[in-house]
Amino acid sequence: MIPGRAKPCLGSCQILRSVLAPALNTGDSAPLIALSDQNGNERRSDQLAGKALVLFFYPKDDTPGCTMEACAFRDSYADLQALGAEVWGVSGDDASSHQRFAQRHNLPYPLLVDKGNQLRKAFGVPSVLGLLPGRVTYVIDGSGVIRHVFNNLLDGPAHRREAIEALRSLQSA
Repeated sequence: MIPGRAKPCLGSCQILRSVLAPALNTGDSAPLIALSDQNGNERRSDQLAGKALVLFFYPKDDTPGCTMEACAFRDSYADLQALGAEVWGVSGDDASSHQRFAQRHNLPYPLLVDKGNQLRKAFGVPSVLGLLPGRVTYVIDGSGVIRHVFNNLLDGPAHRREAIEALRSLQSA
């Protein structure tokens, strides 16, 4: 052991590493998504019939940054659909919270209920300081392959811009 150096990770650190999934990246296959939305409808990625999916994970309903992000996707929803994509938002909030959030801001797309953050974990979405759920957007092509990942906690509206650029690149490819 070198003085001033931390002890090697033993025991609980190794257990923690095995519980947390590695973050998914561009080129990885997205896991199956099968969650209920704010209205109790099951949304499944295997039923998208070859459409691209913009899947954005956000920390919490009705917080300032999340509201700006959700409204940015709302304001560009028609453009995203014209680019051949569906849009789904995901957080650990319950269905009634999602319903209020969607109604208050006229969100035209589903908000998935990720109880226990299982989908967030499957995608390996990082948290900030171990406390705040991260804000990450994935653009997934019609074959289920992740084509773009954007991770930025502070600039919610940038997620929409990134998604549109990624979808345009997919169309031109």
